[in-house]
Amino acid sequence: MESHRRTADGTAANRNPAGLAGSVSALNGHRPAALDDAAFHAAAQRILTTVNTVIDGKSDAARLALTVLLAQGHLLVEDVPGVGKTLLAKTLARSIDCSVNRIQFTPDLLPSDVTGVSIYNQSSRLFEFRPGAVFANIVIGDEINRASAKTQSALLECMEEHQVTVDGHSYKLDEPFMVVATQNPIEMEGTYPLPEAQRDRFMARISMGYPDMDAEIQMLETHQSASPLAKVTPVVTTAEVAAMITTVQDVYVSQAVKEYTVSVGRATRESPLLRLGASPRSMLQLLRAAKATAALDGRGFVLPDDVLQVAEAVLAHRILLDRKAAGAGETAHTVLQGILQRLPVTHASAGQPGTRPARSAPASGLGRNR
Repeated sequence: MESHRRTADGTAANRNPAGLAGSVSALNGHRPAALDDAAFHAAAQRILTTVNTVIDGKSDAARLALTVLLAQGHLLVEDVPGVGKTLLAKTLARSIDCSVNRIQFTPDLLPSDVTGVSIYNQSSRLFEFRPGAVFANIVIGDEINRASAKTQSALLECMEEHQVTVDGHSYKLDEPFMVVATQNPIEMEGTYPLPEAQRDRFMARISMGYPDMDAEIQMLETHQSASPLAKVTPVVTTAEVAAMITTVQDVYVSQAVKEYTVSVGRATRESPLLRLGASPRSMLQLLRAAKATAALDGRGFVLPDDVLQVAEAVLAHRILLDRKAAGAGETAHTVLQGILQRLPVTHASAGQPGTRPARSAPASGLGRNR
């Protein structure tokens, strides 16, 4: 990876240490064109098929991971060791022909290991910026809650602004950019809870859970000699992913659906069972995830059902229970379900655009189970 160089007085020579080769936006110089229906669903199907080939019995997790990628978000995968958290992240990354870096978070990991560091070169009398592991299209942060709070916070600017600031100089990250972080439950030894500000940067959180019996037997058969991950090859290019993201951005959202989305967030802030409700940022991310869900379902417009489908994954890790509610046995899941059940749902037809035609039915395997 190319180093960024600047003189001793701080004059910058190049502001993109990763170069232009990995940046779709830099190569094209404009917003990528959206894909047509057939191309979008063919690309999505290839990604999902690849992930499901490696991760047995977790098609919902694979779909949500793709949803977050297309919605330009970041994904937090939380569960006990050994259920495939890192394998999911690696498989998604390998299915795309893009730059990938993996960070193993440990208590002694430094912020500069993540973002990079400026080093003075005595022979050239220049400061050289050595990019950290975050300079990639997809960054896998393994066991993120085993690092100190200072190191965890090094990701904040990267995740929100897609840039790194070191010694007063900002460096843009390549696009598309996604962080897929895994973590163990906070009750486990040697873990540090993620602060609220960092949890809010993740668009969605999922729990892998244990596979069912059939999936576990299938795993024993397919993972005996070698991991299927070794056979995974890219099935889409970075440019295709960028075009898929543009397609999702073009999904129509009616005023009624926007109002329903905001009402969900406001209901969490007004709930007596919560001491911290959903932030305005989470409303943006909830709607983006709903747009990606609609696109994967073959529609060019968002329905309230799309918001409902991703609401728990997007909001559950952001809210904090009141102590009395937690003591009474309430969970983020039960509180959110209660809020969603009480809120009046906008009529489905209100989500449809008046002049735009809906996209065709989704390709096989893309639609959610009803």
